[in-house]
Amino acid sequence: MGSLDLYPHGSSAVKTLPTCQQIGPTRPGKRRPLGCGGVVLSSSVFLHVGQSWGGPGPLLQIMARRLQIRLLTWDVKDTLVRLRRPVGEEYATKARAHGLEVEAAALGEAFGQAYKAQSHSFPNYGLSHGLTSRRWWLDVVLQTFHLAGVRDAQAVVPIAEQLYEDFSSPGTWKVLEGAEATLRGCRKRGLRLAVVSNFDRRLEDILVGLGLREHFDFVLTSEAAGWPKPDSRIFHEALRLAQVEPAVAAHVGDSYHCDYKGARAIGMHSFLVAGPGHLEPAVKDSVPQEHILPSLSHLLPALVRLEGSPRGL
Repeated sequence: MGSLDLYPHGSSAVKTLPTCQQIGPTRPGKRRPLGCGGVVLSSSVFLHVGQSWGGPGPLLQIMARRLQIRLLTWDVKDTLVRLRRPVGEEYATKARAHGLEVEAAALGEAFGQAYKAQSHSFPNYGLSHGLTSRRWWLDVVLQTFHLAGVRDAQAVVPIAEQLYEDFSSPGTWKVLEGAEATLRGCRKRGLRLAVVSNFDRRLEDILVGLGLREHFDFVLTSEAAGWPKPDSRIFHEALRLAQVEPAVAAHVGDSYHCDYKGARAIGMHSFLVAGPGHLEPAVKDSVPQEHILPSLSHLLPALVRLEGSPRGL
């Protein structure tokens, strides 16, 4: 008589159970749980049937390919929320309120340069260099105005402090279309949701102010974790907090490098949020079409397809 081997998803461990015939017939009026011998097989278990059976039957084939995602982690900026106005416009408006006229376009370009340089010199808000995220951002603002042609650093200090406070306010941000409905739909399906974001300590209050915090079990920022995406340690920390394995977790974000590749590198599933024409050809060619979300409304159907695919790929 054949035997039934159980392969937990993502594990090389093998457990062999006796078949139904070896255990004995089910008593009249009693239903034996799937898996026989009183062992209930979860949807996250892969089945392999001994050769003497001649292959699994249709029911076992369905069970073998069934995947159930338990945890969905989310990026936030440009995935669920974004700034109401471009950075250059925000900076120019605050400067004007302090009597300083600087072109928004010049500030926008300068911000990109300052942010890139600061991130390179002091990654993850300079935590390993003894900086606070607040000090890190104030320096970015000062350098932005300097690159835009403002040489009076003292005149920029109150502007920088005001900008830091304003960017802490939910009024500076807006929830993207479809975000709330998608989060509600995910919760309705029984999914646990969490945030994994390269944001600073202000994120929690921003999410509360926007009415989104209630959807998440926890909010994990790179400042709190100590590692920014795509560092595998921040994803592992999220899995530890949720107490789930990577094979039953998926991540949603708009960055191919930080979100999509970062999550998949540790065995999680991943979806890349990218509107039409927003992906570089090289990236588009390397991401399966079923992993690309043109909008957040495409997520739930994509999850259904993922859970119904042979190996959850």
